[in-house]
Amino acid sequence: MATVLIAILSAAAGACAAALLVRRRAAPADDALAQELRRLAEEQRRVGDEVLSRVLDANRTLLEHDRLRASSELAGKKALIDQQLSAMTGELHKVGELVRGLDADRRRAFGELANELRRQHEGLAELTAHTRQLREALASQKARGQWGERMADDVLRLAGFLEGVNYRRQRTLEGSGGRPDYTFLLPNGLVMHMDVKFPLDNYVRHLEADNELERRRYRDQFLRDVRERVRELTSRGYLDAADETVDCLLLFIPNEQVFAFVQEHDREVLDEALRHKVVLCSPLTLYAVLAVVRQAVDNFRLERTSDEILRLLGEFSQQWQKYVAQLDKVQQRFDAVAKEYAALMGTRQRALQRPLDRIDALRTEEPAALPAGVPPLAL
Repeated sequence: MATVLIAILSAAAGACAAALLVRRRAAPADDALAQELRRLAEEQRRVGDEVLSRVLDANRTLLEHDRLRASSELAGKKALIDQQLSAMTGELHKVGELVRGLDADRRRAFGELANELRRQHEGLAELTAHTRQLREALASQKARGQWGERMADDVLRLAGFLEGVNYRRQRTLEGSGGRPDYTFLLPNGLVMHMDVKFPLDNYVRHLEADNELERRRYRDQFLRDVRERVRELTSRGYLDAADETVDCLLLFIPNEQVFAFVQEHDREVLDEALRHKVVLCSPLTLYAVLAVVRQAVDNFRLERTSDEILRLLGEFSQQWQKYVAQLDKVQQRFDAVAKEYAALMGTRQRALQRPLDRIDALRTEEPAALPAGVPPLAL
């Protein structure tokens, strides 16, 4: 562009110079000079056109070179951009796969969560129904007694107790008229009684109370019910029966939570019960008591039968000695028979075999020449 500008300025300068020269010499019109000036002007235009043409050609060359270089750079940049786009496409594909995988995992997790929530809801509904049924069942005093007996039966079964062998159920006591729920049979004709009926009405009301005042009121009433139950048990004459009764009674509380509640809120209840010779037992403590009773019974039976066992062991020892002596005699007879059998299969058999071997040898030998007229021995 600078070269083109220079050529244009040069042509313009030549034209201006010619015009000035014409003005200075225009006094007398000289045709020859005018022609020369026109020729110079034409020559100037021709030179300017050539210079302009060369400048344009040079500019075209430069522009083409710049275009080719720009095209090359653009192609390189395009290739780089294509490479980057390809890498970005691959990364976007991976991201898409990851997003689809995460979405599938999310759907599966949500499905499992929904199933688990549904199962939890069903389990909660079932638990609620069972709780309602249990609450309705425990609302009846008879049902509570049956539930306590069922819990006691489970503990007795775990402790290995058998009805009619280790305990009796609801037998009327002679002399007192009492009827305990369970009577445990102890050594030397002793028995121990247990009752499973226990007040739970106010405890359930305490759990269902809406405010602290009602909870406190029902709690105090429940603890009074426990004390009255202990005093009622001592007035039934279980310890005054005609049979040999141990100097204590068992009162079964069929729930560990209720037992812990009594201990937590009124520790004097246990002491008062012990003063009345009543032992409060939860399922765990009842199992421990029964285990001690079972061990005492087994030890007593073992001690009572130890003399009989020693006598039987002495008799067994005598019979064993006789058995060993008789077995020795049989063994001696077997040994004698074995010796006789060995002699029979040894010496006697060889003595019998020798004549037979001799006979076989004689049969296989060639007969010797006999005198004329003597017949051969027929074997």
